[in-house]
Amino acid sequence: MTEYVNVTADMPQARSHAIKLHGPEGFDGMRKAGRLAAEILDALVPHVVPGVTTQELDDIVRTMTIAGGGVPATLGYRGYTHSCCISINHVVCHGIPGDRVLKDGDIVNIDVTPLLGGWHGDTSRMYLVGDVPIKARRLVDVTYECLMLGIEQAKPGNHLGDISHAIQRHAEKHRYGVVRDFCGHGLGQVFHDAPEVVHVGRPGTGPELRPGMFFTIEPMINIGRPDVKLLDDGWTAVTRDRSLSAQFEHSIGITETGCEIFTTSPKGLHQPPY
Repeated sequence: MTEYVNVTADMPQARSHAIKLHGPEGFDGMRKAGRLAAEILDALVPHVVPGVTTQELDDIVRTMTIAGGGVPATLGYRGYTHSCCISINHVVCHGIPGDRVLKDGDIVNIDVTPLLGGWHGDTSRMYLVGDVPIKARRLVDVTYECLMLGIEQAKPGNHLGDISHAIQRHAEKHRYGVVRDFCGHGLGQVFHDAPEVVHVGRPGTGPELRPGMFFTIEPMINIGRPDVKLLDDGWTAVTRDRSLSAQFEHSIGITETGCEIFTTSPKGLHQPPY
């Protein structure tokens, strides 16, 4: 049976199997952290161009996060040494910034999580580098549609399986593969918390959605099969068949009537082309 616990912003919090239900202070903290995260992704738009290195983009993320009063939650997390994850083409998630140069035709996911005032604003967005083939653009469009269809199901009385099913149904309608090995997660003052938010499932299954729940929805959709493998660096996940992969992510909170997206773009840069 699913366990829920009511928490306040001043309570010591740690990762647990119980789903935390937050009050107004939590929503206020998540709005601020989520807005900073979205502002960072907005600011990256003119920089994601052919010739830039992923390390240069990571430097921008770190500078903006600190300037905004936060710290990058990924920096030092389980030994990770960068301020964001940058995943290119067949990289599914957790791509490590470095000397890789973006080239014309690449599709890129940038995933940022500023920790601001004790709250995590976790979001990722796809970027198109130069002239991207129609097949890749279509994958990016459908992945964004999957995210938003999942969010439509995020309301009190529904279940996590309703979100999962909406995502899976739409992706598979386009004959895409939905990654099973990685999922969304609860968050707030804890970076990764209960519940796990998988992106395949059946309606009416899984934990019931209740007001005060905070979690991410972050479907990873492949043009080919859903299978992934982890590279020797221990972080980078790629498609086994080397097919293209795309991902979008929002942090949301369940309200009395639906949900609030904490990480929506202030500039309306929701999906490419920007």
